[in-house]
Amino acid sequence: MTTTIRVSDEIKDRLERLKREGESFDELLDRLSREEKDIEAIAGSFDRPEDEGLAESVNQTHTKLNQSLENRIDGSEQ
Repeated sequence: MTTTIRVSDEIKDRLERLKREGESFDELLDRLSREEKDIEAIAGSFDRPEDEGLAESVNQTHTKLNQSLENRIDGSEQ
């Protein structure tokens, strides 16, 4: 089954910049939507005493990486 998703030209340009070589839009959207859940699952799995604070550190790093990516995308649009 195929579904059509309408996006603005600006969003399409952003998505094209995020695509890896040889990657389809379907694969790109799958990768982008899956990574958020994967990070949350990994961070939630640190419940041993020796892992104390690790989940928060992973979440903070994830936030910083997302912000860095957004800044690079915004900078390339100018």
